Amino acid sequence: MKSFNGKTAVVTGAGSGIGRALVHALLAEGAQVAASDINPDALAETAAQATGTLRTYHLDVADRDAIYAHAAQVEADFGRTDLVVNNAGVALKGSVREMSDDDLRWVMDIDFWGVVHGSRAFLPALVAARGHLVNVSSVFGFIGVPTQSAYNAAKFAVRGFTEALRQEMRLERTGVGVSCVHPGGIKTNIARNARTSDPTEAADFSRSLDQVAITTPEAAAHTILTGVRRDRARILIGPDAYVIDALPRVFGSLYQPLIKAAVRRLSR
Repeated sequence: MKSFNGKTAVVTGAGSGIGRALVHALLAEGAQVAASDINPDALAETAAQATGTLRTYHLDVADRDAIYAHAAQVEADFGRTDLVVNNAGVALKGSVREMSDDDLRWVMDIDFWGVVHGSRAFLPALVAARGHLVNVSSVFGFIGVPTQSAYNAAKFAVRGFTEALRQEMRLERTGVGVSCVHPGGIKTNIARNARTSDPTEAADFSRSLDQVAITTPEAAAHTILTGVRRDRARILIGPDAYVIDALPRVFGSLYQPLIKAAVRRLSR
């Protein structure tokens, strides 16, 4: 997909951050966009700032049936789907011993199953259009981090699912491109919607996320669309993403003491 002009793009989690930036970037390039979010007020803000052909949809990506209904509605509204970006996600801080089953399920339902159902629901339309699928993982899909086991589990799973799907699409000669995105620290509002197993740590967790956020959502959106044009299997966002990707390659499991030291430093 060398151009987005005249294409129909689907973006989840479009109410803020990377999702909002992608909506604006795609509209600027002449795409028509189906933007969704669970937060109607945030989605309305995205729409108010937009210029171009945009339809907005309330969507909870943790709801499998809602995702399939959304795919059908987009097909009815636009007639085709060329690009899908499964971007919606949440964060959780909690040790394996402390976090609740409900919080673990919350992360997996949104960050993993939301991607799986979003991929499967739109795949027939993408095959018909010979389009492109983008699934957002994280640099936490490369390394394990203390208190991030649930998020790690979801993002590692997204990476494995997406890489396997890319190979399937090529083996089946569908013409569908598939990319997995691994953002480093991005200046988004994810901390505001994050959960912690200990509510007293919420402010510190939010502050720690802000400390490592070095890339703007607009820069992230540009990198993603460039990666789609080049049909990249893996799209890394931010210089920190390249460093973190290299850690397990260079050090193997010995990267873990380095991460432990970094977490201790951020916790001070």
